[in-house]
Amino acid sequence: MSDSLAVKTIISPGRYVQGRGAIRRLGEFLKPLGETPLLVADDVVWGFVGHDVESSLTAAGLPVIRERFGGIPSAAEVDRLVAVIREHNADVIVAVGGGSTIDAVKASGYLAGIRWVTVPTVASTDAPTSALSVIYTENGEFEEYRFFPKNPDLVLVDTQVVANAPAAFLAAGVGDALATWLEARATANAHANTMAGGLPTLTGTALAQLSWEVLWDNALPALDAVRDNLVTPAVEKVVEANTLLSGIGFESGGLAAAHAIHNGLTAVPQTHGLAHGEKVNIGSVTQLVLEGAPTDEIRAFIEFTTRVGLPNTLTEVGLSPEDDAELQIIAVAATAPGETIHSMPFEISPAELVSALKSIERFARTVRSEAGLASPVPRAHH
Repeated sequence: MSDSLAVKTIISPGRYVQGRGAIRRLGEFLKPLGETPLLVADDVVWGFVGHDVESSLTAAGLPVIRERFGGIPSAAEVDRLVAVIREHNADVIVAVGGGSTIDAVKASGYLAGIRWVTVPTVASTDAPTSALSVIYTENGEFEEYRFFPKNPDLVLVDTQVVANAPAAFLAAGVGDALATWLEARATANAHANTMAGGLPTLTGTALAQLSWEVLWDNALPALDAVRDNLVTPAVEKVVEANTLLSGIGFESGGLAAAHAIHNGLTAVPQTHGLAHGEKVNIGSVTQLVLEGAPTDEIRAFIEFTTRVGLPNTLTEVGLSPEDDAELQIIAVAATAPGETIHSMPFEISPAELVSALKSIERFARTVRSEAGLASPVPRAHH
């Protein structure tokens, strides 16, 4: 790309609202966006927030129309939701739930040409703020990214709802968000384009770095608070880091090797039961190895993510360092044309990626035993 065409850009949601009890104000923030909202949530999520959502919409004079989410953000589920939007003449679609629900809703709202809103009930990914959806096949394999010309019109996060969810969700969100700075730093060094469609702005890169700093300071006390379903200032900070800072940071700061390795990991069945952020963390450790990062930096990252409860060895994600064929499948998928690994400041071959993946096992085990941390527990093969 010639310099005359290179522009910097940052994208973000129209409005971000976060706080304890925020879900009870959903109607108030929805009202300016449309008259006929369509709410999409699975039964579990609706069971614990449905009442608050209904009363908040009723108080704002909005109808309550809810559709059950089908479980996987596949192309078929997206098309089904588009039909439901048309059937109800909805003018704004609202995702209430986790990343899968959110991805399906954003994609269907875009295709139907209406506004879309995300109400994440966990802080496990940065999907709520972004202008893209990850679409999977019916059996859970990564299929494609779909990019949209805008971000959600509203992101509303109730931190009490997040604190009521299992702490493992918040931990997974920390894994997803820790990659943000590692990848933004690599993208900036490579002068590569970001998901936002241009070079990173100072703002996008700074927010990615801020996300990293907030997490190193607050993740462990926040996780302890959430284990008791408490909202503390540390919880508020981590929710914002996982959702808003990481969301803007990954889109406008750039993705690199960590998320490409995540996508590669979805090509083998053992990893399908893992949270997005758990797979991303394997990608982050591997990216640090590929970069030849200072040993102390990798060591600190392994110790910290172990304390957070994230995997940093292959055995913890159901893989074996001895299984060359399987690691080759992962490496080929992760280095496919168009993958974000090509935003790294240097080329990475599948063979180099296989070596890096294999190397994290012994190194992480050594670091953990020297730090007196738990040894990796192998994940059962499915």
